[in-house]
Amino acid sequence: MAKILLEMRSITKEFPGVKALDNVNITVEEGEIHAIVGENGAGKSTLMNVLSGVYPYGSYSGDIYFDGQECRHQGIKDSERMGIVIIHQELALVPYLSIGENMFLGNEQQRRGIIDWNQTYKKAEEYLRMVGLDENVHTLIKDISVAKQQLVEIAKALAKNVRLLILDEPTSSLNEQDSQNVLDLILRLREERGITSIIISHKLHEIAYCADRITVLRDGRTIETLDNRSQEVSEERIIRGMVGREMTDRYPKRSNTIQDEIAFEVKNWTVYHELYTERKVVDNVSFKVRKGEVVGIYGLIGSGRSELAMSIFGRAYGTNISGMLIKDGKILELDSIPQAIYNGLSYVTEDRKESGILLGSNIIHNITLPRMDFVSRKGKIDKDLERKVAEKYREMLKIKAPSVEHYAGNLSGGNQQKLLLGKWIYSKPDVLLLDEPTRGVDVGAKFEIYEIIHDLATQGKAIIMISSELTEILGMCDRIYVMNEGKIIDEVPRSEATQEGIMNSIIQANKGGVEYGLENYTV
Repeated sequence: MAKILLEMRSITKEFPGVKALDNVNITVEEGEIHAIVGENGAGKSTLMNVLSGVYPYGSYSGDIYFDGQECRHQGIKDSERMGIVIIHQELALVPYLSIGENMFLGNEQQRRGIIDWNQTYKKAEEYLRMVGLDENVHTLIKDISVAKQQLVEIAKALAKNVRLLILDEPTSSLNEQDSQNVLDLILRLREERGITSIIISHKLHEIAYCADRITVLRDGRTIETLDNRSQEVSEERIIRGMVGREMTDRYPKRSNTIQDEIAFEVKNWTVYHELYTERKVVDNVSFKVRKGEVVGIYGLIGSGRSELAMSIFGRAYGTNISGMLIKDGKILELDSIPQAIYNGLSYVTEDRKESGILLGSNIIHNITLPRMDFVSRKGKIDKDLERKVAEKYREMLKIKAPSVEHYAGNLSGGNQQKLLLGKWIYSKPDVLLLDEPTRGVDVGAKFEIYEIIHDLATQGKAIIMISSELTEILGMCDRIYVMNEGKIIDEVPRSEATQEGIMNSIIQANKGGVEYGLENYTV
């Protein structure tokens, strides 16, 4: 019988007005990869924060035993001394420090109170090799990709003599290939070094691929633990445990909402990098969107997708921007974000916490922020009207919160994402740029967001949807543009689009086998 490495008994954790964990029980066997799944707000991250000492002993009730020893962690340092290391969804790396400096930050290699830099960089190289990352340890973190940063975080954990590695959404910002590399690394660390892992992910196919057992949480309670070793657990079975019902469709039925009229057109759009101003990140891009149409833009990380969207949205990104924007047949001159908003454009950012919502403000202020003029009279905000608007959007978008006074930072990830959508829907846009609209969102909340997007298309809105999940693009979009190295390399109608075909376009483009530029395409 396998040895129990971790046992959490009757864990209960409350916040003001919310019971985040209610008598949760979980056991993790030594050497296994154990997945924790559940909808946003189910308590997954809270449970791991209890385990790692982010929420110290005394702030919750229940007992934790690690390798037979009772844990009463008062902070992260206590859990790390026992070999429990957590990697959060928002990576805790300092951009302007080197890889080596980041790897031993807080765990400095020192001799007589002085940092031994030779030892620091020598050990950093060793741990980088363990995770398969061939990168100079003196390179600044800001100069490597997100995928490589994730590997640095894992190497950093190995440097702390990790026995139990906790990964919270480790692949949420990665493309499919980079995600696969991270999962294979977790498997290899288990086989070669005996490292036990707990993984939290909304990507259920990844859970099914790597997890030995799967614990399902719902509404802060333990529902069940599924064994994926004897018989492979299907995604449908996991979803049933998460949401408490069968989900026969991942995407809402799409009716034909597309009108003949071109709502928005981008012509010969070129953008240069903000810092490295000689580098072209968007190269002569042209595309069109009809009213009522959902157009997808797909490309691997670094293809220029987000830079394209942000530069369109009032030049929020880039330098030396050229090209033409046409809305309803009229040329737009957008030199700022307020101009973009007032001309009927909105942009749902891929990073809701950094640039999407105000975590320290309540639902009311977040909803009304883009168009304060809608709730103002003679230059003064009508507080009653503002509250009514917020209540309307909270109900319409099914944002789970005790009241509209609830702070955005205390909402679950899925409800934060719906709040972000709500604020831009409130601005009454004609054209919506949606950049990773379901990132870090569970399967149930995803479907609700898909329904919102479908309803917006039915209203005649023109929607441009960017996603790194190719299945999402195929399931939601009427047409798909494929980007690679800043250029549009292909345009595919929904009826002809396949994962293999789209990926082949990118592969051929990287080989130089595709002729760039679709200036003469028709829609």
